[in-house]
Amino acid sequence: MVNIKLSDDKKAVVILDQSLLPNQVKYISQETPEEMYDAIFHLRVRGAPAIGIYAAYCMAVLAQKEASYKPISGCCGTGVADEVFIENMKRHGEYLKSSRPTAVNLAWAVDRVLMAARVEMQKVRMTGDIRANVGYSRLAEVMREEAIAIHNEDIEMCKAISEFGLSLVKDGDGILTHCNAGPLATSRYGTALGPILLGKERGFEFKVFADETRPLLQGARLTTYELHEAGVDVTLICDNMASMVMKNGWVQACFVGCDRVAANGDTANKIGTSGVAILAKHYGVPFYVLGPTSTIDMDCPTGEDIPIELRDPAEIKEKFYEQPMALEDVKCYNPAFDVTDHELITAIITEKGICRPPFTDSLKAVTEK
Repeated sequence: MVNIKLSDDKKAVVILDQSLLPNQVKYISQETPEEMYDAIFHLRVRGAPAIGIYAAYCMAVLAQKEASYKPISGCCGTGVADEVFIENMKRHGEYLKSSRPTAVNLAWAVDRVLMAARVEMQKVRMTGDIRANVGYSRLAEVMREEAIAIHNEDIEMCKAISEFGLSLVKDGDGILTHCNAGPLATSRYGTALGPILLGKERGFEFKVFADETRPLLQGARLTTYELHEAGVDVTLICDNMASMVMKNGWVQACFVGCDRVAANGDTANKIGTSGVAILAKHYGVPFYVLGPTSTIDMDCPTGEDIPIELRDPAEIKEKFYEQPMALEDVKCYNPAFDVTDHELITAIITEKGICRPPFTDSLKAVTEK
């Protein structure tokens, strides 16, 4: 299932609208910065790696548009045109970044495609003419190539993460998941669901318990959809049932994704993740966080430094209900993420290896590989 791609004419980003799943499978296209921002903010595309891939393609599309209506001919030889292009693209990038501040992949991908354009610009100037321009069309092409590279790398990263994660469980194990970190949230295998899907391909029979993940039900709508389609034995549970299935001995591991990992190993993920980690610690169940090294933010010392997105109270009181489930004047607190303390995490699985405590050392090691 393809969840993100460029349109054939390279003028739009096409995504599978995750907000409509599992009852409707619909692909939509975005061409403007406003449409792109809206798709991220309203979770039509979601999952940290997927948002990164999407943002990279968005920048490529906007660069192509910039090249089409800002011809270079009037500026040639001035040494200014490329700088104007970069500044315009930087402005688009900052706008996209503001759609969801917690997931580090969004900013990482935007900055990476911008850096690719800057590097290309510097290559030309290193030829000796500091006034030379690369040209908008070539800069847009470079950004598109970088976006495609990000997508291809994510596919390979997900496969590697899945291999490492699969080494931590055995055939027949019960696995608890929270939120969604499968192919819809990434590419191909996914991160937290990757070992399960890869294991299924190799004949492993896991028993998965999927938290529904209130208030947006990503576990119910997306995780069970992906696992059921793959033929995995999956049981949907309410978030407040996780303690019971652990107490019953039905769970041998917890697999969750991540949106940002601080340098000390504190991890931001979908709201409710920290509660699962606390329960797992109490019942002696290994708690594994799975994500690419691009989610590791070594400039973020601890979880206290991770910005937490607050969302519309209506998601709690009204979304998915025919009538509001609370009075209009009742206040709501609706953080999209929480932070799991590193002391509750058994290991963080990346495409470069399995990081174990002390995370300050192991995370630094994998980011430097």
